[in-house]
Amino acid sequence: MESRIGAVMNAVRRRLASRALAAGERLPSIRRLAADMKVSPSTVVEAYDRLAAEGLIQSRPGSGFYVSGSVPALVPAEVDPPRDQAVDPFWVSRQSLDAGVDVVKLGCGWLPADWMPNAAIRRAARGLARAEDAVLADYGSTRGSLPLRRLLARQFAAESLDLGPSQILLTASGTQAIDLICRLLLRPGDGVLVDDPCYFNFQALLRVHQARIIGVPYTPTGPDPARFAETLAAHRPRLYITNSALHNPTGATISPQTAHRVLNAAAEHDVTIVEDDIFADLEPEPSPRLAALDGLSRVIRIGSFSKTLSASIRCGYIAARPDWIEALLDLQVATSFGGPSPVAAELVHGALGDGSYRKHLDALRRRLSKARRQAEERLGGLGITPWLMPRGGFFLWCRLPDGLNAADLARAALSEKLVLAPGDVFSPSRSASGFMRFNVAQMADPRAMMLLSRALARPMA
Repeated sequence: MESRIGAVMNAVRRRLASRALAAGERLPSIRRLAADMKVSPSTVVEAYDRLAAEGLIQSRPGSGFYVSGSVPALVPAEVDPPRDQAVDPFWVSRQSLDAGVDVVKLGCGWLPADWMPNAAIRRAARGLARAEDAVLADYGSTRGSLPLRRLLARQFAAESLDLGPSQILLTASGTQAIDLICRLLLRPGDGVLVDDPCYFNFQALLRVHQARIIGVPYTPTGPDPARFAETLAAHRPRLYITNSALHNPTGATISPQTAHRVLNAAAEHDVTIVEDDIFADLEPEPSPRLAALDGLSRVIRIGSFSKTLSASIRCGYIAARPDWIEALLDLQVATSFGGPSPVAAELVHGALGDGSYRKHLDALRRRLSKARRQAEERLGGLGITPWLMPRGGFFLWCRLPDGLNAADLARAALSEKLVLAPGDVFSPSRSASGFMRFNVAQMADPRAMMLLSRALARPMA
């Protein structure tokens, strides 16, 4: 139901949009508009103040309120994401992030909003009302919230990764964590090894840093160990960036044998490993972690809370050896002037410490297990088959029917208001044109399979 203040604001907006009030013209007095709309003068004052905050009108003390110099349309036209852009990592990101509420996003990398622990987040948000003024108004400290870092350190200890809060740096997101590491350790032209296929935004970010992107074939048990060692010897990369658990996009998990061989080869060739552990809480039980096996000697662990808590509350972390953390601190100050928003860190800490969060994760893992089985069955009816069935998570890396190009299907799907993630955007060698990554949680949308069937029936370019 529209509030009285909102009704006054909308009435003024309509007059501005229709040009009944021109730029520079004086608005009706507070008393006059209050009488016309049968509301209190204080309601009009609040409505005018909010419109002034939006830049639509201006207050002139002693004279009243006036229309600003330019008057926007009542409903600004939204610009659709470009459809003719090359189908690359940026294409998928823009289509997913800019899609309207009427679009089904089978290719996106996050859970539906109603799958998230929103009750815990709301309780944490209410707790902010009791927070110290500094949390609401000040910059973040250089390392970020100490209570949240202590909580993370306790979680890491349960995984046999022993480190103190001083070895954890909070960041604005998992992506910013990788960006800071690249700023610290890379120079233009340096080689960086990634899995083939890999998370597409690894490639997008590395292009920004002008790195040489080198792919290594990924198998159901991790990177191919023999090819991994050969590639290190041949290309001398500076970094290797990977997901060890519930790999994106394949859903695979590295085996203990492969993990040890990867660490031995990295040590032999002096390669630093960045282990993105963003899907850790979606595993049914813990699997090998390069950071724990290595003890953070040459492995840097990063993560965030966007997959299991909220993608809206931007907060990530870096766990690394002390000298790297000190250097990364200075970089974060230079680029962000401090750590992540104290408000965001407080919300994350409050939600993670909420007694319901672990129950939410247990229920989420069960729900995803059912969704993966259902997705396999439904996709199979269209001739689309998983490369493997993951232990957890919400991705299925699937083969399309013979002769079908995933990029062509993704373009056709846009006309059906369906966003897909074609295989080649994940593949540095562009060798996955017959694959597609599906988000099984987004497939719970009752429109999903109908729209996918219609997209498959469309003529392809």
